Amino acid sequence: MKKYTFLFLSLVYLTMSCSGSKSVSMNKENTSKTPFVWEGANVYFLLTDRFYNGDTSNDVNFNRTKTPGKLRGFEGGDIIGITKKIESGYFDKLGINAIWLTPIVEQIHDGVDEGTGLSYGFHGYWAKDWTALDPNFGTKEDLANLVKKAHGHGIRIVLDGVINHTGPVTPEDPVWPSDWVRTGVVCDYKSFENTTMCTLVENLPDVKTESNQEVELPPFLIEKWKKEGRYEKEIASLDEFFKRTGYPRTPKYYIIKWLTDYILEFGIDGYRGDTVKHTDENVWADFKKECDYAFETWKKHHPLEILDQNPFYTIAEVYGYGISGGQDYDFGDRKVNYFQNGFNSMINFEFKWNAAQNDYEGLFSKYSNALNNDLKGYSVLNYMSSHDDGDPFDRNRTKTIESGTKLLLSPGMSQVYYGDESARSLVVEGTQGDATLRSNMNWDDIQNNPETQKTLLHWQKLGQFRRNHPAVGAGVHKLINPYPYTFSRTFTKGAFTDKVIMGVDLPKGRKELPVGDVFPNGTKLKDTYSNQEVDVIDGKVIIENDFDIVLLEMI
Repeated sequence: MKKYTFLFLSLVYLTMSCSGSKSVSMNKENTSKTPFVWEGANVYFLLTDRFYNGDTSNDVNFNRTKTPGKLRGFEGGDIIGITKKIESGYFDKLGINAIWLTPIVEQIHDGVDEGTGLSYGFHGYWAKDWTALDPNFGTKEDLANLVKKAHGHGIRIVLDGVINHTGPVTPEDPVWPSDWVRTGVVCDYKSFENTTMCTLVENLPDVKTESNQEVELPPFLIEKWKKEGRYEKEIASLDEFFKRTGYPRTPKYYIIKWLTDYILEFGIDGYRGDTVKHTDENVWADFKKECDYAFETWKKHHPLEILDQNPFYTIAEVYGYGISGGQDYDFGDRKVNYFQNGFNSMINFEFKWNAAQNDYEGLFSKYSNALNNDLKGYSVLNYMSSHDDGDPFDRNRTKTIESGTKLLLSPGMSQVYYGDESARSLVVEGTQGDATLRSNMNWDDIQNNPETQKTLLHWQKLGQFRRNHPAVGAGVHKLINPYPYTFSRTFTKGAFTDKVIMGVDLPKGRKELPVGDVFPNGTKLKDTYSNQEVDVIDGKVIIENDFDIVLLEMI
């Protein structure tokens, strides 16, 4: 990392430490030299429409005025709202260093009823035009400002990329041409072919990503661009892309081009690939190649805005993948390695089960062993709740402290789904299906509810410790003592070494904690959870407080 990057990070962390957070006082000497490591990132996942309404003037567009099912219409959240929360220091206090937001491209204009009441594309997964932002979410100027503000706080931006399907067909939203999409067979998931060459559900046209047939642009898209006065610009950009790459003008390459343009223009840091297993894996290998090209091109044109030398990062949503599968996902008749086809990390659908079935040591050692052996060089994104998982770890929000401890102290990347940190309700009366998982962020509780504030403080303390110490998520786990349960994490990258000791399920009051061979006698340590300083004496530290967690770092 270059010297100016160290200086920049130092200033960022100094700014964050003065942002009014009461949760953790940070060790500036350590964090000023702390590299950002994707493999241990603390990622905040939010639905753009449900997080915070920063601009009420964009709440209704395209005459979307029909009455939807409960929580199935646009609620007003937008890019400006996310930016305002970045500026307020909300994410800094949570220790977040990457934000993944649901797709923000222009959605179908009308709504559809899939059996759960009329739904609009508030979630972002019903694309109509990949080249435009949906005005309900904001403008491209809003997106540019979001990335700039996030980077100023040391936070990376991950967009959500959909290549597999278009939005549903409505009277306002015509079906794409038949050489672009299939609308027939619905997937039965019994084989590779019946997972990739089929529609996910009825009336969700499946892009023919396997097609080698060159296609023309849909007439409705040409008409739309001409009406908006940007047809010539879009055509020239497409011509330049296909000339540079030599790719045929097949459906997948158009969409890859449109998605990677957001990297070229705005300098976003990563993509989460949606419905990855529903296309051939070579689609994503090509996608990653173009992402890398776009990111390097952006950095060449914006040398003073580069955060570090990390490459572009990609995360795969292969529904049902778990860390126990190693590098492969098994379709039954075929196994596919998505890590070797464009992805740095995969969402780990197994984590919530592992967290429920294992004690802390069983959970932590399993993940450290997997990530430092079979998955070395890659990572997994762990989560406790999500936008489309109907069986979360803590549906009724009765284990919010345990959820935070297990998620944020586990090896791998952590996904904080918006409201995990504030016990946002996942059971909403009157909703159907996944709408119950997608309620509005509970800002009133954060402001006024003491129990919510207690939960939030816990997530803040653990999140900041994780952000400040790559060893927590990306390091090697080692058991020090089963009771009181203490363990170390150690991470080394080049000349940088990070070592921490943690303890959970500890007795309240006086605690004698062995430090093993991690820190020699005489070392001054700080427990960031209680903000106490201690010395290593006779191979141990003594801490007295009413907490059952200890997070030790070197002063």
